[in-house]
Amino acid sequence: MGIPVMLIGKSGSGKSTSLRNFDEKELYLIKALSKPLPFKKKFESTFETDDYASILKALVKTQKKAIVIDDAGYLITNHFMKNHSSAGTGNGVFSLYNEIGDRFWGLVNYVTTKLPEDKIVYFIMHEDKNDMGDIKPKTIGKLLDEKVCLEGMFTIVLRCISDETKHCFKTTTNGADVTKTPIDMFEDEEIDNDLKAVDTVIREYYGLTTKEEKNDN
Repeated sequence: MGIPVMLIGKSGSGKSTSLRNFDEKELYLIKALSKPLPFKKKFESTFETDDYASILKALVKTQKKAIVIDDAGYLITNHFMKNHSSAGTGNGVFSLYNEIGDRFWGLVNYVTTKLPEDKIVYFIMHEDKNDMGDIKPKTIGKLLDEKVCLEGMFTIVLRCISDETKHCFKTTTNGADVTKTPIDMFEDEEIDNDLKAVDTVIREYYGLTTKEEKNDN
């Protein structure tokens, strides 16, 4: 089974910047939004789409072992914005939320059940605060959150935080966010926001062999 990993954080907290140390040929980047990266490096394999079927095909086709779905939360937002006007009210709205939840759930489930174990898929999402003050991945409201607990589908959830001097990943929860990692995967509660280094740690932890990757067709 493949390994889904969630990264959450505020805008500007260093989520996309964390990709900077991957080699240009090493990473497969799927962009749900068409916007430039916050650094000069360009990845050889980049695909812009918010279509679930296209993403599923891309996950299977690529031979890259590290895959990032940047702005993955916009798969949810874009689906809602494209369809809410025609959904109507009442049952139509509930059906739309069901469909949105099913699609995103299906994508994460596909990673865990259909991809080979050495493929790691990083879902980068914005964070939000619920009524209890807890930090969680940003969706589009309670109706969807009641149907799918997104963070519950992930064993690894890293939170991007920043201040005036640094950007970093949190590896353990402070009790008010959904950050979580397996026991002894990371020694420190805060680490550099370097997703390449995180990828290396995850592969070593699970005993995944790293093979020389071929270029995508």
